[in-house]
Amino acid sequence: MATTEATQSQGLSIASWANAITTARLLLSPVMFWVIPNHQRGAWIACLLWFVLCFSDFIDGYVARRRGPTAAGAFLDPLADKVLILGAMFTLVSTDVFWVVPVVIIAARELIISVYRVLVSGKGISVPASKIAKYKTFAQQLAVGFALLPWTALDATWLWKGLLWTAVVLALISGAQYLSHARNPQ
Repeated sequence: MATTEATQSQGLSIASWANAITTARLLLSPVMFWVIPNHQRGAWIACLLWFVLCFSDFIDGYVARRRGPTAAGAFLDPLADKVLILGAMFTLVSTDVFWVVPVVIIAARELIISVYRVLVSGKGISVPASKIAKYKTFAQQLAVGFALLPWTALDATWLWKGLLWTAVVLALISGAQYLSHARNPQ
């Protein structure tokens, strides 16, 4: 009985190492958005900060799986991902690195799926990230990372542009999967 209560208490708790890492990632995101346009295209500091913030996403997921996820973490982690990735992408749009069209497609998908998740969560339904959505996030992280990496920012634009469009395709596929599942839950 005590184990069940402790597990339930941990599931509702906001104070956890994973949530602390996620919160730090969320709070450091504006620094990332400031660093990108304030350094020349392909800057090591921007690339290094991006790597640290993206790697922290892996770390908080690992910690959450080892210590048990929390309801707060289930909300905070995707929020931090969206703020960080979309913020970096729109910052790259504002500096004429990324084209606005793929970024708007990705942002629209994120908005639609986020609204869907909020609506179904009111009915007690949880919508975990699909494998394709996880690949989409990774493709987005790589696209931004390679757009910031000095070795590829100017000399291998095909690499990060290809990753950006790969992220668009994965965003559309995963979004369609979520919405299809919403129509035909099984």
